Amino acid sequence: MFPDGDGIMGIEVQNLLWLLLPLAAASGWYAAHRDQRRQRTHSPDGGLSQDYFRGINYLLNEQPDKAIEVFTQMLEVNTETVETHLALGSLFRRRGEVERATRIHQNLIARPTLDKAQRLQALCELAQDYHKAGLLDRAENLFLELAEIQTHAEQALGSLMHIYEQEKDWDKAITAGRRLVTLAGSDLEPVLAQYHCELGERALSAGNFTLACACAMEAIAVDARCVRASILAGRAAAAQGKEHEAIAAWQKIEQQDAEFLDEVIDEITASFRRLNKEPQLLAYLHDVARRQAGMRTLLILTALIGARDGNAAAQIFIAGQLRQQPSVPGLKRLIDLQVALDTPEKNMTLDLVKGILDLLATRQEGYLCRQCGFRGQALHWQCPACHEWIKMLPASSANALLTPDENKITSRASRPLV
Repeated sequence: MFPDGDGIMGIEVQNLLWLLLPLAAASGWYAAHRDQRRQRTHSPDGGLSQDYFRGINYLLNEQPDKAIEVFTQMLEVNTETVETHLALGSLFRRRGEVERATRIHQNLIARPTLDKAQRLQALCELAQDYHKAGLLDRAENLFLELAEIQTHAEQALGSLMHIYEQEKDWDKAITAGRRLVTLAGSDLEPVLAQYHCELGERALSAGNFTLACACAMEAIAVDARCVRASILAGRAAAAQGKEHEAIAAWQKIEQQDAEFLDEVIDEITASFRRLNKEPQLLAYLHDVARRQAGMRTLLILTALIGARDGNAAAQIFIAGQLRQQPSVPGLKRLIDLQVALDTPEKNMTLDLVKGILDLLATRQEGYLCRQCGFRGQALHWQCPACHEWIKMLPASSANALLTPDENKITSRASRPLV
């Protein structure tokens, strides 16, 4: 059972209280030890100021915004309160109040009393404010400055990569990523390979097939298991009429990640046919089927068997495959073949079942993100929802690869089909 609206609000306020009470305590300590000349922060007898108790009262009365305002006004910027200001600005940014966070951090940077470490930390926070606000040029300039400082370089370079991803400036993203790998030894090869593929697909769309192929080779050099690079290399070769090279590039996908072979099986089939090598295509598909072929591959092979040997032979083949690898699309194909063989009178029930399976097969199409459960009809190498790279898999196979926690996410993102 879920809490009602008031219960949820109470939990949020309670969390804010626990978050803000340490800040209130720190503010009170600073107020109690501040210069006696600041009359508004002390009572006449030298104790804690009325403002401090007013802020605590706001907290206890579940008015955190007013409490924050009071404590912010009480805090005088000096070497003792810089960390508190930084924490307060970070809190505002996490709550989505980017303008308030920006003002705090800009005010800190303007103070001549800050030491070098404090100024750099304030710059880092301000850069994050700009990034959160979508002011990418300002954020980039600050992160570039911080990337030259050893203590902040790793964080700055990571943030620069995210900025360049948003701007689709893949050359700069590659440069930042390479620097980060050199600096911190980060395992970024799969992501860097995706950046090269982005450049390659841009070149392919522009008709620059030579550059597209070169980008694909760069990606494979960075990450030998990059499926996207093999897909790109094959398409660049096919666009130039180099069918043998295209087929060879696509066939490598089975060793990289067999789940994605179905993505190019139609293109492999088309290339074999342009070469007038249908017997070789049939032999290749049979070879793949002896391993763990995807359903699209099996359906193409079934169609070829049907064209050569008839529907009865195709039915026997797909039925045998379904015993080893049950699937809705395969069952639908088996029924299609059965409908073609039976008389109309015997097809009434099969037609009904076929209609249901058509609907279920459509629902199982598409792709699923292993990271967040996003489901889409197109293959995205970077998930549109969580922005993680190389997490999308064919929906028919992704569930088997999910961890228990990820399966929980998926169950919330998509209702069971049956």
